[in-house]
Amino acid sequence: MKSIVAVGFDMDYTLAQYKPETFESLAYEGTIKKLVHDLGYPRELLDWSFDWKYMVRGLVLDKKRGNILKMDRHKYVKVAYHGFKELSKEEKVGTYGNTLIRDSFDEPDYALIDTLFSLAEAYLFAQLVDFRDNNPGKVQEGVDYSRMYKDVRAAVDLCHRDGTLKQMVAKDPKHYINEHTSIVPMLKMLRDSGRSTFLVTNSLWDYTNIVMNFLCESRTMNGSNKCNFDWLQYFDVVITGSAKPGFFHEDNRANLFAVEPESGMLLNTDNGSPMPQVGSTSPRLSLKGQNKMCRVFQGGSVGHLHKLLSIESSSQVLYVGDHIYGDILRSKKVLGWRTMLVVPELEREVELLWELRDTRKELRLMRNQRDHIEDKIHRLKWSLKFEDVNVNEKQKLSSALDELESRRERVRLTHQLAQRECHQTFHKVWGQLMKTGYQNSRFAHQVERFACLYTSQVSNLSLYSPDKYYRPSEDFMPHEFDIIPM
Repeated sequence: MKSIVAVGFDMDYTLAQYKPETFESLAYEGTIKKLVHDLGYPRELLDWSFDWKYMVRGLVLDKKRGNILKMDRHKYVKVAYHGFKELSKEEKVGTYGNTLIRDSFDEPDYALIDTLFSLAEAYLFAQLVDFRDNNPGKVQEGVDYSRMYKDVRAAVDLCHRDGTLKQMVAKDPKHYINEHTSIVPMLKMLRDSGRSTFLVTNSLWDYTNIVMNFLCESRTMNGSNKCNFDWLQYFDVVITGSAKPGFFHEDNRANLFAVEPESGMLLNTDNGSPMPQVGSTSPRLSLKGQNKMCRVFQGGSVGHLHKLLSIESSSQVLYVGDHIYGDILRSKKVLGWRTMLVVPELEREVELLWELRDTRKELRLMRNQRDHIEDKIHRLKWSLKFEDVNVNEKQKLSSALDELESRRERVRLTHQLAQRECHQTFHKVWGQLMKTGYQNSRFAHQVERFACLYTSQVSNLSLYSPDKYYRPSEDFMPHEFDIIPM
């Protein structure tokens, strides 16, 4: 962290953690209404309800087939559902394992559920798949699974465009956003350490100000006044309406406008330099009692941000976000920024890993036992087939083989049942977020590749010195595990 001169944050689901039971339900209900009233879907959908615990991040939606998939890091499908019906092993292999050319599982045929914002639409898609299969004729003719997903996305976009969601959140932020008393101390610590701080969000200024006021309320210098601009004292630059991930492209030529905080008006800038209109003042906001000025903008690109913060090297920036594609992949892969991914689900996962540590150890032992038995079986089969043995010896080997195969089946069934129970402890359908069986999940693989750090909540940064050296764990090859003490 000593080399980091600027720390940046996304807002939604990073600084602001939304409550899935209220916020995602609100998004779900709004999407249903748009599907019925604007896109002509049956009114029966209005009676549907949302199970906010059912979907998880890291899933892939097969738009053409109506399937929802969880894959390992090699993109092998390990768990698959058609709507809410689990596919058998044979169905999974027949659909996704019998191709000469590996499927990339990317757009346009697939949709990636890599942000918490997408969980409601994934659940609704599964409901529509079941509804179409079980109610022939009730869905308009020609509406296949792909079209249903497209309509869901259109309905979600309509909810965002007409302000349905944000208006409800603005009326009662506490009902939809978790209060977080550690954010302000964390920001103060970073600024006191001499680092610049910035906010880059796709939300526009009016909504950004409401959310940030709520997060910093009663912890700013004048917290008794609702919706003031005191929270800006904790940032050097705020960029709203950033249109990430396009914001991170260096060849992005989007105009950068200054935002006048009091009115929300946009003012032209010359690459961030103020261009006041005739008869008006600079668009910068001077904070009362503060020597520094926080500048608020809309649009622009990463080039503007580097200039505003006087960044000399991309590796001097740490950016914290929640979206693997929108926040982390682009900023790390394209720019070389340091990155930190916020994974709220991690807190519960770590608790369960600790509780299940003995069970997981037993699973490893059972797996080793299966391997040991299978090795013995293979040696005996080889001896019976290729070695010259007498009749008595052959009979002994055959009896031993039968006993070993019986043992293997008992161990296999016990191991399979225990593994499924462990899997379902994390999530009844999708299992552990970062694993599929013994392999890292596709989501975990992306976290490993593109996030320098990952944590359950952004304020965990305040638990360590701003100069801390975060060292990675050593990588091990399989042949090293039994040699190097762990």
